[in-house]
Amino acid sequence: MTSPTVTVPLRLRQGVLRSRPAEATERWVRRRITIAWFLLVVDVLPFSPKTWTGQSLIIPVPSIVGKLITQGALPAALLLVMSVNRRLLLRPNVYMCLLSLLIIESFLLILEPQHLGTMYRTVRFAGFVATLWLLTPWWGRRDLLFVRAHLTALFIALGTVLLGIPIAHHTAFGEGRLGGAFWPLPPPQVAHITAVMTGLVVVLWLGGLLSGRVTLTVVLIALASLLLTHTRTALVGMTAGIIVAGLSLFKVRARARKLFVTLFVVVSIGALTLSGVVTTYLARGENSQQLGNLSGRATVWSQILVVPRNHFQVLFGFGLSNLSFNGLSVDSNWLGSYLDLGLFGVLIGAAILLFLLVSAFLQPPGVRRALALFLVAYCLVSSFTETGLSEASLYLLDLSVAASLLVPPITNRSPG
Repeated sequence: MTSPTVTVPLRLRQGVLRSRPAEATERWVRRRITIAWFLLVVDVLPFSPKTWTGQSLIIPVPSIVGKLITQGALPAALLLVMSVNRRLLLRPNVYMCLLSLLIIESFLLILEPQHLGTMYRTVRFAGFVATLWLLTPWWGRRDLLFVRAHLTALFIALGTVLLGIPIAHHTAFGEGRLGGAFWPLPPPQVAHITAVMTGLVVVLWLGGLLSGRVTLTVVLIALASLLLTHTRTALVGMTAGIIVAGLSLFKVRARARKLFVTLFVVVSIGALTLSGVVTTYLARGENSQQLGNLSGRATVWSQILVVPRNHFQVLFGFGLSNLSFNGLSVDSNWLGSYLDLGLFGVLIGAAILLFLLVSAFLQPPGVRRALALFLVAYCLVSSFTETGLSEASLYLLDLSVAASLLVPPITNRSPG
């Protein structure tokens, strides 16, 4: 006897055949977007042929090669995104429109007599924002694509820093602060990377999206690296961001309530027993005069405010610069925005943060809202002693991830 044949309905077979190409296309899209996001992170990382203390890198990279890597990462990311978003679809949103206003103002400023460097920075900033625009059709995805891509890029960047510790310990800990020995990442940049990593992983754990073992491992490594950088701004910003994100999950997640109770106990005990150690760590060997002068920042800020300006320069600034004044770093987003883009740039930066905060508070409680609140709170706190909201930077990438979490998901097919 012949065995009976099992027939499969034509619709079912066609559905299976169609699902396989769809899954392959989806993986292809995710990988290319992740690689493009990594290239954007490489684009905003600083480069110099020496470490921040002037020592030689573990692998000597000529200046022209290092700049070619960082500056070539942006057009590579743009082309990669265009290969996915071939129809050049855009998803309108207020955040990207505000960034576009900065670009419009920057192009108006290069009509005035400017240095070639100002024009070049303006064009690169426009390319950076254009790449973010082309990524907007994938905003709002339920799989947190941009959070994962951001964490992946930060993990790789931190890995280069940690790899330099056993190979060249003295180079990695120049002047007692952890920095990059393979790639010349200064301690504030390493602190930014580790602080954002720690906060995102903690919030994902609070939302039940990460296991306790993975969270503990990542937090211990990232938090230890943050403390070794001796950077106060990143530490304070991370703490504020986690508190804000945790409070947003307080009613809906038991983990958040337990975490706050645990932190209250730990902080209470630490305040009684380790207050002297904490004070010494935060002082970082500086005297009261240096602390009052914010490590020299106040001097630079006062010089920026007394620079002679006409009415046009008060409103629109002098054009994009390297955010230094008389050879010293500005180290304040608001003063840096005022220097480059005037009062208009300051208002746009404030509008970006205000819009994201209001949008986050209007969202229902959940992990997406908590992640966005952490990133916005961190950038808000850090903006007073760090720059980045008026140029292509890690801060704008952080805020772009937050903006991608605050838009409703698209249920139709991917533009790829």
